[in-house]
Parts: sequence; structure tokens; C-alpha cells
Amino acid sequence: MELSINTMWTLLAAVLVFWMQAGFAMVETGFTRAKNAGNIIMKNLMDFALGSIIFWILGFGLMFGKDIAGFIGAPNFFIQGDLSYLNLGVSKDAYIFFQTVFCATAATIVSGAMAERTKFSSYCIYSVVISAVIYPVVGHWIWGGGWLQNLGFHDFAGSTVVHSLGGWCALIGAAILGPRIGKYTKEGKSNAFPGHSLTLGALGVFILWMGWFGFNPGSTLSLTGDNLNIASRVFITTNLAASFAAATTMMITWIKYKKPDISMTLNAVLAGLVAITAGCDVVTPAGSAIIGIVSGFVVVFGIEFIDKVVKIDDPVGAIGVHCLNGVVGTIMVGLFAAYGDNLGLFYGGGFKSLGIQLLGIIVVAAWTIACALVLFKTLKATVGLRVSTEEEIRGLDLQEHGIDSAYADFQTTDTL
Repeated sequence: MELSINTMWTLLAAVLVFWMQAGFAMVETGFTRAKNAGNIIMKNLMDFALGSIIFWILGFGLMFGKDIAGFIGAPNFFIQGDLSYLNLGVSKDAYIFFQTVFCATAATIVSGAMAERTKFSSYCIYSVVISAVIYPVVGHWIWGGGWLQNLGFHDFAGSTVVHSLGGWCALIGAAILGPRIGKYTKEGKSNAFPGHSLTLGALGVFILWMGWFGFNPGSTLSLTGDNLNIASRVFITTNLAASFAAATTMMITWIKYKKPDISMTLNAVLAGLVAITAGCDVVTPAGSAIIGIVSGFVVVFGIEFIDKVVKIDDPVGAIGVHCLNGVVGTIMVGLFAAYGDNLGLFYGGGFKSLGIQLLGIIVVAAWTIACALVLFKTLKATVGLRVSTEEEIRGLDLQEHGIDSAYADFQTTDTL
């Protein structure tokens, strides 16, 4: 009976996480220009399809294969044989599907930061590499019995494994790719390129918010025993962090810009969700509220810093949402963990847990940045990473996919 309940719960959660792909697609499409809408839909479709294939062929084995020196799992091509060494409380196939939908999320994050000027062929290649190698290695360290997991590093549902990893790849990719044409003046001033549909963007955020209730609570992989209470608490901490982040950002932008900023507040919901993901199972509701407030500040000033100071063009704010808040959320575990073996600094645990969390952040950043540099520089030097100037101006829908517009029955008035 327990196996049946846990398997059903895991499959339901996995479906919700899969549904997040639609959320990412809508957010990215809405926050960018209409002339690239079809291209963005195609990228979000294919990163899940290609990610599912390569994770089945190679990635799952590297992530969850029998441990080799704490660094990597033994390759298990096409996921053959018995997985009893993982001590699963759910069916093998349910676990494989659950991990597959998580893997696809990391590659999706990169898409938004590199939108509107990346070759589709290059996108397909780097999406496969992230899902095949970059993500599974980090996943093994933290979730597959690797050295960070054994050290006590805590990332319950993926602030680091999924979000900061995807965010670091996005940062390097967008930096190497360069800004969209017209994004920065000769004097270095940033020009805003408004997205063509706040409606789609908002729909995407609500879909993601809903999907996160599979992403975080579903990571218990069980609804029996103590996991019933943990999963229930995770619903509360997840929702509160998102809500406090949105309220905080609304107030910040209202004060800072004299009007409450819609797109930034939408992104704040995602920032709060990212930040709570690492510690959603070990923090109290009050702790999650603080995490949400902090993430609201981080997303506003982080996105501005990346755009106006570092001058990396990130059309949807993916770096600020996923990378910065993934890091912040992971640190917060070392401060606010109130349950479990490794209590946070503010709950009498001292600096041990905080130190382990910081170590994990550093090594994951180092691995991901190094891999991303090699990946994107290789793509740039071989097949090419960026479309031509003419293609970018006319729009990737026409040049990459042969369609005049994703909105064939509507008149669009896109500019640079």
C-alpha cells in the first residue's frame, strides 16, 4: 500500500513539474518580442524532448549510477538493470520520470537569458550537453550519493542543483553571446525592450507557481509516515516565500519607480519560489517569509546590476531570478534550518551548516562556469552561437523556422 501511495504521489508531482515547461514557455514568450515567439516555443519544446532522450541514454546513469569516488555515477546507458541500491520507496519508472522532468528544467532556464539572438541548432546542442553531463554531475554530488550529500549539504528540491546551475550557464552563455542589437547605446545606457505580452508572462508565472507545488512537496517522494507532515509543511513554506517576495518587490518598485512594476513583481514570484526550494522542508513558515522578503530585494537589485552595471543582456531576468536567488536560497538553509540534523545558525546549529552550504555553492559554481565556458566558446568557434544581424532584426521566427509570425491572424508592429 505504501509503495502505491508513494508512487502515485510521485507521478502526480512529476506531471506538475512537467507542466512547468508550459510556464517557462509562456514567461519567456511574453517577456520577449513577438517576432521571436515561435522560436521560443520551439526551444522550450525541444529542450524537454531532447533532454528526456539524453537523460535516458546517459544522464540518469551519471547522476544516480553506483557512486564512483563521490564524484560521478557509473554510466548506466538506457537505464538498464536493478536500481535497488538507491533504496527507492517508489516504483523504478516513477522515479526515472520524476528525475527526468527536473533535468529538463535546468536547460530551460538558459533559454530565456539567451533569447532573441541564438541559433536554434546551437541551442539544441547546448541543451543536450547540459542534460547529459553538466547537470547530472552536480546532481550526483548532491542527490546521488556523492561527496556533497555525504558532507551534509542540503538542497531539498534544487535551488542549487537545478536553478543556480541553470543560472550560471545562462550567465556565461549570455555574456559570450553578447547583447541584442540596440540594447546598449554607445555611452553604455541600457535600452528597455518591452515584452510583447504581459498577459502571457503572467499566465506563465501562475503556471509555474502551480507547478512548484509538485516541484517542492513532490521531492519527498512519499506521502507516508513523517513525509506526510513534511510535504504538507512544504506547501506552506513554498507559497509564503513566493507571496512575500511578490509583496516586497511590489513595494520596492512602487517606491523606487513611483509605480508598482508588473513584470518585476511577476519575476519576484519566481525568485521567491527559487529561493525557498533548497530549504522548504527544514524552515518554519516565519523563516520562509524572511527568505521571500530577501529574494524580493535580490531580484530587483540583482536584475538591475546585471543589466546596467555588468551589462549582460538577459531578456527575461533569468540570471537574477534563478542564479542569484538559487545562491541566496541555498545560503538561507545555513541560517534558517529549524528541523533535521543540521540546524541553521539562527537555530543553534553554529556555523557548520552555513559553511557546508557555502562550500557547495562555490564548487557547483566553479564546475558549471568552467563547463559552460568550454561549451559556449566551442559552439561559437564551430557551428556558431549567434544568428546574423539581418536574421536578428527580421526575427528568428522567419529566419530560423520559415514562418512570418507566430500570430498569423494578427497584425504585429515589432521594432528593434
